[in-house]
Amino acid sequence: MSARTSVVWTPEFLGYQLSDDHPLNPVRLDLMMELSRGLGVLDDVELIVPEPATEAELTRVHTTGYQTAVRSAPDAPFDIGHGLGTTDNPIFFGMHEAASLIAGGSIAAAREIAEGRADRAVNMAGGLHHAMRDRAAGFCVYNDCSVAIAWLLDQGYERIAYVDVDVHHGDGVQDAFYDDPRVLTVSMHQHPLTLWPGTGWAGELGRGGGEGYAVNVPLPPGTSDAGWLRAFHAVVPSVLERFRPQILVTECGADTHAEDPMANLELSVDGHRAIYHALRELAETTAGGKWLVLGGGGYALYRVVPRSWTHLMAVALDRDLAPDTAIPADWTARATTHTRAPLPVSMSDGADPSFEKWGGANSERVDATILETRRAVFPLHGLEPDDPRD
Repeated sequence: MSARTSVVWTPEFLGYQLSDDHPLNPVRLDLMMELSRGLGVLDDVELIVPEPATEAELTRVHTTGYQTAVRSAPDAPFDIGHGLGTTDNPIFFGMHEAASLIAGGSIAAAREIAEGRADRAVNMAGGLHHAMRDRAAGFCVYNDCSVAIAWLLDQGYERIAYVDVDVHHGDGVQDAFYDDPRVLTVSMHQHPLTLWPGTGWAGELGRGGGEGYAVNVPLPPGTSDAGWLRAFHAVVPSVLERFRPQILVTECGADTHAEDPMANLELSVDGHRAIYHALRELAETTAGGKWLVLGGGGYALYRVVPRSWTHLMAVALDRDLAPDTAIPADWTARATTHTRAPLPVSMSDGADPSFEKWGGANSERVDATILETRRAVFPLHGLEPDDPRD
């Protein structure tokens, strides 16, 4: 029997547009929804329209002073600070409304699970994981991931696992819960020596009572499907099985792809599909099937993100698409109104995402990272870092 899955969506999500030429362009969401519809993934799915997050809901994560700055920034005659008005985070009209709607979307998805209407819930506009308590960062104004997790904690959840597969470190979420043992944050990302924000070292483990509940897997540039999946399976299942979360929250940025212009990992859409299958399985085996799915980064707007996230939507809905599924002609016609770049003809890059499981030997390029992370965090959970069975 398929899990019950809720999908949160409104065209108003497309209003989160930082500027006309900003790399975080909402066209990626529009084309993802159109591709999902064109391939029948959303057939008979009643979309849930969210309300904006309230001030009280945002205050679980963001200071009132910062919220005031976000609201007033479009009309402020001076530098308002808080990371606003930068190249990464330009000020735009309706910024608070657009950002709070996305945060409200992630709360709505969390509420579907918490109130028993769904086992899984999706907010593909979410995943703005860099925003900090009192400042914008990395294209993110409000941290909807943290807001949704904080809302779940207020509902009585005691063990929430957050797994971030974006190419950039999930720094804002880690920071929000760095001393909280109720939230396990796991981030798979390009090595901080080589990519912004420069955090996410294996030795970042949490603080105080939260020590051991921050897990970081910094991957070397050039890591491909096989290496990424080898590292993931060598670390993530073991810590999730030991933590036993009541719900799995995932940030599923698609910017690990080889064509993404913002970073230097070398994954394929086929590798992304394998990641989403692994996350679904972990939700089933470690979190009682409870899975909150959020989007994230992704800047190959036409060739990659729509396909990757359509696979994600299909996996969340148990409507898996074969890799060789053809792209509908109507979608291609729509996409060509936005770009002259060659467009894909199928839901695959023709890549083989198979990998060899880590076996304790340091024989592959990512194995130094695997051992560094396991040796840093596994003993804090009673696991043997050098035992490939863990």
